[in-house]
Amino acid sequence: MILDFFKNLNHLSILPSSVNDYPPLSLYNSPPMTFSSSTLTELCINTNNFDDCLALLDGHLKQLTSFIVQANRIYKTSLFYNMHGSVDPDVRISNSDILSTFTNSKHQQVACMVDYFGHWELICGVFSLPVKLHRLEEIGNNTPNIVFTTVTHLKLWDKHPFKHEFFIRLTQAFPFLQDLSINIIQPPFWKSRERHLYEIDWCSIVEYSYLVSLNITCAHIHYVEHFLNDTKTHLPRLTELKVNYVNLEIVTNKFTRAETRRNCAKIKQLIAEQSMIYPKDVYDYFPLLSL
Repeated sequence: MILDFFKNLNHLSILPSSVNDYPPLSLYNSPPMTFSSSTLTELCINTNNFDDCLALLDGHLKQLTSFIVQANRIYKTSLFYNMHGSVDPDVRISNSDILSTFTNSKHQQVACMVDYFGHWELICGVFSLPVKLHRLEEIGNNTPNIVFTTVTHLKLWDKHPFKHEFFIRLTQAFPFLQDLSINIIQPPFWKSRERHLYEIDWCSIVEYSYLVSLNITCAHIHYVEHFLNDTKTHLPRLTELKVNYVNLEIVTNKFTRAETRRNCAKIKQLIAEQSMIYPKDVYDYFPLLSL
């Protein structure tokens, strides 16, 4: 309503002088053009939560250069906020754009990641620091340079491939990971001009010291190879494996391959995409597998 009355407004501040003045604005479920201006360059505002903050960054404030926001729900707990959706292709939101909205240093610090998929789609994740959460989801290649010592359960998702270097960084960022799930259909170096890099990429063995459960059912067969081949990955505590059975059969060369035997040696639960009776070769290859 304010922007409707003041068509040429440049600066706007909507902050209470005390916490009892009025409730914070809630914009997340409002129509897209509710807060729109072609002239506003500075905005200082109090919102109900971080959804409302991101609703203001949807591309309808095209001239905005200064953005100060108090998101009430960000300061009282350890937070991971994840937004996955469509955006205005003419507006590129960066990590610094998100971080610049948290200017009150007396409150918790935050870190963020912004991953774009084409011009229309992004995932934006925001972490309050220090991170105290045990579970994170929809983590992609653009992982912030933070050590997540409390996170034990992680779900990876990206439209861009994960390369070996990413998994090296992953074990450094999540040193106590126990449960890992990967959802990606594209292998690295799938373009013909990149295929010569395939072998070079395996520069060192990646070790997941505490990983007990691995879900690669929805991952490309390349990642089945990456995790089970002990010349690429070491899984000393893995006891549960969720995997596409056909991919598993191919990677293990019908349960005879030496390079994948060690990472399978301690597995007690093998969960395929559908219930089935495993042949004897499977039990020979997975000696601890429950009957």
